[in-house]
Amino acid sequence: MQMPQVRLQSQQAKISLNTTDAAVNIQQPKAEQTIRQPQAEITMHTTPSKLTIDQTQAWNDMDLKSVFKRTEDFAQLGKKSNLEGIARRVQEGKEMMEIEKGGDPIVAQAKRIDERKLKDFAIGWIPSRFSVKIDYQPSHLDIDVNINSPKIKNTPNKPQVAYERGQVDTGILQYQSLKVDFENLKFHGVNGFEINI
Repeated sequence: MQMPQVRLQSQQAKISLNTTDAAVNIQQPKAEQTIRQPQAEITMHTTPSKLTIDQTQAWNDMDLKSVFKRTEDFAQLGKKSNLEGIARRVQEGKEMMEIEKGGDPIVAQAKRIDERKLKDFAIGWIPSRFSVKIDYQPSHLDIDVNINSPKIKNTPNKPQVAYERGQVDTGILQYQSLKVDFENLKFHGVNGFEINI
């Protein structure tokens, strides 16, 4: 016996997806930097050294005096000799006035006059020690340094970003379908009518 059959054959739809990836391009330009270093400012001030040598006393000790010094010495010597002469004459006059007290003032005075002619002799140095006077003032150096700070300038550059959007393309790769097939299926009509479907 043949059973009537209904055969269904279906096919699902298939969707196609075509994807284009997004692209990002990032570039970072280097920052621009300038550095300027001004030179330091240096000022120097020097006070020169000073050497003073005074040989006046040494020249005087060697009897090589200036006219002014020699005149001054002669004036002092004359004044001293004059005062000594006055004092001596006063003393001698006083001795002569008191001759009645005894003694021999004339002989004593003559003896003193004779002794004055003798000169004392002593060993000495010509010129005398430390007669040359030396004075030295060393030089002085003042240094002033003015340091200038470096001048730095930075100019940052923004990153450059290029972006390409991605894309998805959709389509139908396969359409859906339904196929119906009948087997041993008969239609029975009126008056014994029969037909295969």
